[in-house]
Amino acid sequence: MSYYMAFSLFQLIEKAREYLGLSDLEKHTEGGGVLEVHIGDVLSPSVAIPGGYAGIIVDLFSDGKVLPQLQAVTTWLEMNKMLMPSGRLMVNCGAATKDLSNPSSEMMQPEIFERDDPLELNTTINALCKAFPEQVSWKKLPKRAGENYLALTGPLPDLDVWSARVPDQLSSRVKEWRSCTTS
Repeated sequence: MSYYMAFSLFQLIEKAREYLGLSDLEKHTEGGGVLEVHIGDVLSPSVAIPGGYAGIIVDLFSDGKVLPQLQAVTTWLEMNKMLMPSGRLMVNCGAATKDLSNPSSEMMQPEIFERDDPLELNTTINALCKAFPEQVSWKKLPKRAGENYLALTGPLPDLDVWSARVPDQLSSRVKEWRSCTTS
């Protein structure tokens, strides 16, 4: 991992601590609970821990593109083995990767087409939906945030409850999550 990538990752964690209350979750509760943040190469089997993780957040890019491994069903199935029962994966899937107007095109042009089917537009979401049928939710970030797709494994949470529990700056965006169906 290059210095820049490592530095950016640590900055991301620090911003989450500062703006999203992550640091409060990292303190021991009266009941003995605590959130532990581990930073490492999720594609390496050596990062597995006994009992598994409650969640794994994946934000892996190389040269501005999602890693090819993240477009393979087997990668997600292996990563899922590192989770505890009912654990979840949350993934930055990047922007659209296929241009529907040109079937022979591998990469999406900078504009995003109105037809916004993540299974057709994003190969990472497509792989996730194949690995976990009917157990993937997605949303598309706004243009100012890069129009990336995000994905979350497991059943779609109650969006009203979820929206009420997150910081105000995230609340309105929670209701944009949609279930990924392969029908």
